Formats: sequence, structure tokens, C-alpha cells
Amino acid sequence: MEVKDRVRQAFQSIDEVGLNRLHRSMYRYFTRRLNPGDSAFLNVGYEEDPPLGLPLEVDDEPDRYYIQLYHATATQADISGKVVLEVGCGHGGGASYLARYLHPASYTGLDLNAAGIAYCRRRHDVPNLDFMEGDAQDLPFADESFDAVINVESSVHYPRFSRFLDEVARVLRPGGHLLYTDFRSPGTVTAWEDALENAPLKMLSNRLINAEVVRAMDLNTEQRLTRIYSLMPALVRPFSRASSRYADAKGVDAMRIGRVPYRMCSFVKA
Repeated sequence: MEVKDRVRQAFQSIDEVGLNRLHRSMYRYFTRRLNPGDSAFLNVGYEEDPPLGLPLEVDDEPDRYYIQLYHATATQADISGKVVLEVGCGHGGGASYLARYLHPASYTGLDLNAAGIAYCRRRHDVPNLDFMEGDAQDLPFADESFDAVINVESSVHYPRFSRFLDEVARVLRPGGHLLYTDFRSPGTVTAWEDALENAPLKMLSNRLINAEVVRAMDLNTEQRLTRIYSLMPALVRPFSRASSRYADAKGVDAMRIGRVPYRMCSFVKA
């Protein structure tokens, strides 16, 4: 049996709960293997046609497509001078970019992965930027603490997505914004879209960005896969190279045909 066939069978045998557990385990594993110079982004990318062309510093240029997803999400509202929370900040690359370029008064990155938060604190020495461990479904903040909440490609892993939306509404100040982007796999789309439509916030925009995401992924395939290979143990790299390339191609194709919808939304608290 070919490697790709073994990989296909393995992926088909894992249910949604199992995939979430696998993701969390791999997330912690990758965090432990990160070096100071590795990319601090976990999200897919975003590229418009014509290209977005954000002006970036030289050190940020290798992460352009990842940064552009953060930029497009966060600029759905003006966060300059605002108190901002990012829920699910990962390894902090997006938080660092937004804190440096969009100039919020303060920016807090929150994540459930304690090792990831420790990494963020070591890696990102940026004024008005801090990180803390916490649960997206039980935010450790007082009511009406923030002007904006940012959530980039993280909510797909929350068991209780509606609970997260309730918590966002609680910690936002009146007039505050939720700036959001994420995807869902087949079988979970209807429940996700229903939750978005019934969020305890007023929806201002909701658009599919599959074309922009796929364009960036096509332009950035080798860099993304090289990053994955470099974090794998040497013993399993031959298999991980084949499995990662197969899984990546299947994921991109699913987004390309719209089977996996990727949405970008903004909400305001009345």
C-alpha cells in the first residue's frame, strides 16, 4: 500500500474529537521544538488579487502571507489607541505584528497552551504587548474590559463555540468589536454558521475568503511544509513529509472548492 493510501486511511479513522486532541498534542509538541528564529505563526495565509502589498519591515517579510491574514482581520475596525485582547494567540506572531504596526494602547494575547505563552514571553519584546494563559470559553477578565477582541483561526478547536461568543460579549465594552476569521470542516459548518448568526453581538460583516486563503497557500506551500518538516523528529521525517504534503493538498483542495468554508467576520457590541 502506498504512503498516501495509509495516510488517507489514518485520517478517515479519526473523528472530530480525536482530531482536536491530536491537534492539541501536536501544538504542544511543536511549541517545545521551536527555536528563537522560527516563524511565530500558526495560521494559514491571505493574499488578494491584485496583491495586498502591505509595507513590511525586512524581518517580517518572510511571514507576509500569515501577517496579511491578521492585518485583514484586525483592520475590519480601527484598533489604534484601543485596549485589545487576542484569544488564541498561538506563538504570538500576529500579536507582535498588530502591536507594532497598528498601535493599540495595549494588546493582550491569551492562549490555553502554557508552553506557547512561555515562548511568546521570551520571543516578543514589544511595548504594550503582554501574554497570559487562559481559556477562551472562560475568559479571566472582568466585564467590559476591552475595546476589541481578535480571534484568528483558533475557534475551530473550541468544544463550546457559543460559550466563547458569550464570553466575548461579556468582556467587550459597548461599541467594542469582535474581529474574527476561521474555517470549519464538513459536518460542522451548519452549527458554526448558526452560532455566528445568533451571536450576542451585532454582525457587521461576514464574507467568504476561500479565494484569498487558497491563493496565499498556493504561493506559500513549500515554506509551510518546510516548517513542518523541520519540527518533526528525524526518524519520522520521511513519513511526515509524505503525510504532510498529502494532508496539505487535500486541505487546500477542500478550501478551493468551498467544501471547507473560510469566513472573515466583524461584530459590534451594542
